[in-house]
Order: sequence, then structure tokens, then C-alpha cells
Amino acid sequence: MSDDALSSVDPSVDTSTVETSRQVTGANGGTQRERVPVLIFDAPDAMSRQVARRIANLIEERQAVNQNLVLGLPTGSTPIGVYQELIRMHKEEGLDFSNVVTFNLDEYYPMNPESLQSYHRFMDENFFNHVNIPEENIHIPRGDIPREETERHCIEYEHAIEKAGGIDLMLLGIGRSGHVGFNEPGSSKDTRTRMIVLDEITRKDAASDFFGEENVPQEAITMGVGTILDASEIILMATGEHKAPIVRRAVEEPPTRDVTASYLQEHDNATFYVDRAAAGELTRVKTPWLVRDVNWTKQGAKRAVIWLSKKLNTAIPRLESADFFRNQLHGLVHQYDHIDDLTREVFEDLRRRIKYQEDIIADERVIVFSPHPDDDVISMGGMLNNLVENGNDVTVAYMTSGNVAVFDADVRRYLRFIELSSEVLNMDETDLEGFRARRDEIEAFFDQKDPGEVDLPAVQDLKANIRSGEAIAATGVMGLDADDARFLDMPFYKTGRVRKDPISEADVEVVLELFEEVQPTNIFVAGDLSDPHGTHRMCYQAIDEALQQYRQSTAGGDGEMSDVTPDPRVWLYRGAWQEWEIHRADIFVPLSRADLDQKVEAIYKHESQKDQAMFPGAYDEREFWQRARDRNRDTADTLNRLGLPEFYAAEAFVTTYEMP
Repeated sequence: MSDDALSSVDPSVDTSTVETSRQVTGANGGTQRERVPVLIFDAPDAMSRQVARRIANLIEERQAVNQNLVLGLPTGSTPIGVYQELIRMHKEEGLDFSNVVTFNLDEYYPMNPESLQSYHRFMDENFFNHVNIPEENIHIPRGDIPREETERHCIEYEHAIEKAGGIDLMLLGIGRSGHVGFNEPGSSKDTRTRMIVLDEITRKDAASDFFGEENVPQEAITMGVGTILDASEIILMATGEHKAPIVRRAVEEPPTRDVTASYLQEHDNATFYVDRAAAGELTRVKTPWLVRDVNWTKQGAKRAVIWLSKKLNTAIPRLESADFFRNQLHGLVHQYDHIDDLTREVFEDLRRRIKYQEDIIADERVIVFSPHPDDDVISMGGMLNNLVENGNDVTVAYMTSGNVAVFDADVRRYLRFIELSSEVLNMDETDLEGFRARRDEIEAFFDQKDPGEVDLPAVQDLKANIRSGEAIAATGVMGLDADDARFLDMPFYKTGRVRKDPISEADVEVVLELFEEVQPTNIFVAGDLSDPHGTHRMCYQAIDEALQQYRQSTAGGDGEMSDVTPDPRVWLYRGAWQEWEIHRADIFVPLSRADLDQKVEAIYKHESQKDQAMFPGAYDEREFWQRARDRNRDTADTLNRLGLPEFYAAEAFVTTYEMP
């Protein structure tokens, strides 16, 4: 995203310490702990384009000699960008897929091919229906055959791969447990296509697609590790911070049955393609000074000093030269006349980033973009209260309805409330008769509804209204009212399913119209991109594209923003899925106990997400209010351990705005 409007605060980029393999210098580029080649990309879309281009080149090379290209293909969110780019190349550049043969990695068992969660349906909707691969060349394991036929089916799948000449290029993702395909921990490297029992972590990760872990099949048919390793070339793709720990294990630790992706180390032509977030735990990224000489910048020095302070549990001002020498930071020490100059510089840098209410913007026009109807109070409830208290004109823009995350039981509860309150609401017999007819229709639908089935339009609207009412109640805790809330209902979200449509110009137009109406001086955007089904990332994309268009449309002839229409300052918040790291945050907003209690009270107003959220994510079992509380307390505690003032809690932000 280096050319995008939000690139200066792109949460996936930390250019002070992270380099791609092409930028790293030295004999081994600081990668001596990496046992397999790793390419790091600034953003997932750049990675997807390069993988797609590699596939396109192979297709064209084989066409030139009248041969087929055999691809091994994965499902999941990571390869969608590759499929979209290949579709674009087919439609716009005439890329011909008629010589392509495909073998998918896996399928749930049992699974109807027409099911919303079926990998057959996934591949049709995201790839096969949009390119010209001959139908007879497409192979996906069957999840709808009788159990007694599965062993024969697996053998036939292996024979089909062999008959096709073997797999030329295998694309892989990596599960949080380190699996490739559905080769769960414990799989040996000589396994072939087979039935397998799914790991608990895998089923948790799939829970959002199935509207609950209890609905996820316990088994699957998967291509084996040995089958994967037989491929001529392997590309494993990984994106997002939640994949960073397992990527490091797969890349830097010896091959093990506990992490089946680690077996790729033994392949002659396997490469990991990762975005910067997924590379975040690699030694050359997280602590590059441990594996190579570093060209120290102020930001890099700041990161190293914070790392050392936390490692030694010593406040920054108390660090001594010996501490740096003992932890391979010799080069950093020699950049300064005295170590006190370094520690004072970093300490004062952090201290200046602490901003109290009186330091926060006042009397300005602000848009707070909230991907779901609760992200605003979960992630920046303290800041939101400060913005209101400081007299800013605040508009909270809820980008999606969040209706997919409402349980059917909540709809039933509200319908029951309406019937019990019919007399108070002055509903006459005709009104009541109409209500009961619609209620019975909804109840009948619920009674026969399959897990993950798309709701009736009326049910979708009711669930959206539940989320809207909760959002208005939550911002009311902060002193706002219903007129301050905008429900954008962006088109990409309106599938009624967990999987959403790609961002389109219609989505961008919705955001652009809000920019033109409000003309904000500041916008707050969710930089928290690890939600289970990508809604935050898609909302971020729509805002980014709309902001570029807004700036272009309001710029003068010299390219500068007009005096009348401001260039909005961008603030990125996090909190629902992770918090900004100390060295990356630009602003820390202290919260008192009362501030944090008020924030939690606002989160409580989202009753449909309380106690048991539909999509809590597979990585954190705490409720959202607990995550917000704990992360805000942890930020404050970390600042305190570094030697900074002690606060009860604190929120962190990345911003383009340099406050005095």
C-alpha cells in the first residue's frame, strides 16, 4: 500500500526494522535462522499479484510447448487475492486457462458440494466460474460420498494426480496449528490423500464460517504431506499478525510433526510468501540486531531500547552500557557519545506521546469509522469520550450492519417483547394479527434453518435493527445521541453470509458521500485487521480509496487542499483483536478507573455480543469488554515498567497528526 492514501500509517508496515529479502544486505541477509526461503511483502495485495504472475508465466510457458500445467489449490481467505488477480488477467489480458489442470487440497467430511461452507462452492464462486478451466480438469475431494467409499476415493485422487503428471505448482496456506491442507499436528511427511480428524484449533478457526464450533465437521479429506512434497514447486502464503507465531516456528525451528508446514524445509523449491504482519515474529524482523548488522534509525533505536527494557525488566532511564553490550546491541551503543543520550532520547520521545484530555483535538469535525456496530467503543471508547467532552462535532459511522453476528434467539426475544407489550404500544387487533403472522413465518424459518443458512430479508433487517439500537445506546453513554450515528450499510457486507463480496465502487461511493457531507478535519479508522472474516480490512480499503478520491476532488489546481475543505488527519485505532505495540504508537491516551468503567459500560450496551458473541475469533476466548479492559491495562502497565508515569489504563493510536 505504499502508494495509498493511508500508507503513512499503514498498520502492516514498519519500515524502520523490516526489509524484504531484496532489501536485506550482507552475506546471508540476517536470515541464517530461516531454514526455507521467505519473501516479505509490504501488503497482501502485492503478494497476491506476484503469485498470480508466477502462475500466469507457467501457464504461458506450458502453452508454448503444448503442455498442461497442473496446479494444487487451497481455499480460505489468503488465496482469494490470487484468484481475483488471475480472474482479472483472464478478463482484461486474455490469460487462457484451457491448459490448466487443478487439484484442490481438501474438503470437509461430510459436506454437500452446494453447502455454503463447501470448498466446491468456494472454488466455483471465487475462481472456477470466472475462468475457462475445462470442467473435466477440475478435481476436488468429495465430501458427499458414503463413508465406506472414502478410502477408494482417496486412492483414486492420488492416481488422478499421478496420471496428470504430478503437481507442477502447489499453493498453500498455513493454519494456526501449523497445518498445510488439513494435515494436522502429528501427520508424518509420507502421508497421502486420506480422511483425517480435525484438530481443535482448526475447528475453532472455522467456527465463524459455520456459525459456531459445534457445527464444524469433525473430519475432512485432505491431500497428504507426501503428496504436497511431491510437487515440483511450492508456494506457501500467509497474512496477518495471528499467523506470525506459527510462521516463525515453521521457518526457524527444525522440521517436526507438530508443525506440518515445517516439512517444507526439506523441499528443494519451496518458498514462504508472507506479508509484513505475518513476518512479524521472524528474528530478522522482530529483533534484527540478533542476526545482522543494523543500519540504525531513530525508530529502530527506539524499538531496540524498548525491547531491552522489557527483556531486562528495567526502566529505560536505568539501562546501562553493559546491558546493551550483553544483548548484541554494540552497534547501537556506538551511535551515541553516551548511553544516557540514547535512553533519554527514547524516554522523552515516549513521554511526549502521552496526551491528556486537554491535549486532544477540540471544536473540530470528526468522523469515527466503526466497521461493526461495536468497534468504536471497544477500541477507542476513552478517546471517543474525550472527543465529545472537548466539544468536537462527532459523527460515528457504522460501516456494516453486523446483522450476521446476531443469534436467532435475540430476534425471538425481541419478538416476544413486542407481543407482551402490544397493549402498551396500542396495537389493535389488526396490528396484532399482522404481527403474529410475520412472527410465525420467522419462527417457522428458524425451526428448519440450517447452520449458516442465509436469513430471510425480514430477519436480516431485524438483526440489523438490534445492532443499531445497541450502537445508539452505547454512544449515548459517551454523550452522543441517535443523530450522531450514521449506519452506512455498505453493499459488500450485504450477502447474509460470513463471506463477503469484494469492495466495489459502490462501497467507496458511500464513504465518499459522507466525506463530502461532513468535510471532517479528523477521521478515526480501524487499523485492527485480524478479525475472523476480514471485515475490518475491507472497510479500511474502502475508506482508503474514498479518501484518495476526496483529496483529488477537493484539491486546487496546484494539488493542494483548498482553504475551505480540509485534508483530514487520519488516526488508526485497534483493540478488538490486538493493540498497537508501544514502539509503533504515536499517541497514548491515559484512562482513569472511571474512564475505563464508562468504556466497559458502553460495551455492555451491545447485549447481542455479550456473554457469547457469534464471532469471537479463534485466538482469544475473552469477551470483548474483557479484551478491551485487559489490553488498555496492559498498555498502561507496559509504559509504567518502561519508567513512564503510572496510569490505570491507556489507549494507543497511530496518527498522521503531530500534536504539540
